[in-house]
Amino acid sequence: MSSAPRIAVVDYGAGNLRSVAKALARSGLAPDVTGDPADVRRADGVVLPGVGAFAAAAASLAEKKLGDAVRDSIAAGRPYLGLCLGLQLLFDEGEEHGVTPGLGLLPGRVTRFPERDASGARLRVPHIGWNEVRYRGEHPMLAKLGPRELYYFVHSFRAEPAHADVVVGRVDYGGEFAAAVAAGNVFAVQFHPEKSQAAGKRLLDAYAAWVAQCR
Repeated sequence: MSSAPRIAVVDYGAGNLRSVAKALARSGLAPDVTGDPADVRRADGVVLPGVGAFAAAAASLAEKKLGDAVRDSIAAGRPYLGLCLGLQLLFDEGEEHGVTPGLGLLPGRVTRFPERDASGARLRVPHIGWNEVRYRGEHPMLAKLGPRELYYFVHSFRAEPAHADVVVGRVDYGGEFAAAVAAGNVFAVQFHPEKSQAAGKRLLDAYAAWVAQCR
């Protein structure tokens, strides 16, 4: 009997890592919360979770050489799952606390929600609570998910991809924005599957199946 796929949960000083690891374990994976770049490169898959500010997270990833390890893992074809800030950091830059370079793996930038929605009504920021994600596109993860799922969100910034074809999940809050993006062996979501009950479990089960397929 083969061992469970080993997943590097990247520890760059962000919170929420242990709850993400527990959720991954419930989906049959073997999570390892690690800040060691060598561990990231050796793992069968990489999960980059996170709560907090884009600038601080990007600086920590660079200082600990974890950003390079994440890039190397992706280049080696291992499945990457980004959660919340782990989606935002994929892009070229974020504007939180000044413009800061991200990992540069997807073209685009991360901007704050507008003060008002399309109707002119004041928009409550951060976006907190349950919202419906509409999936569309082709990716191994999507084969295991329904076309519409409810997930839990907590964020004040959102990604603006330069290319619409990477957006595989959309949600409405102050207008439509990217809730899930995918490109090759990269899949990332703006919401928190570890806080999203049954729908979140389905997403992490889909990730487990994807990793197993790629081993």
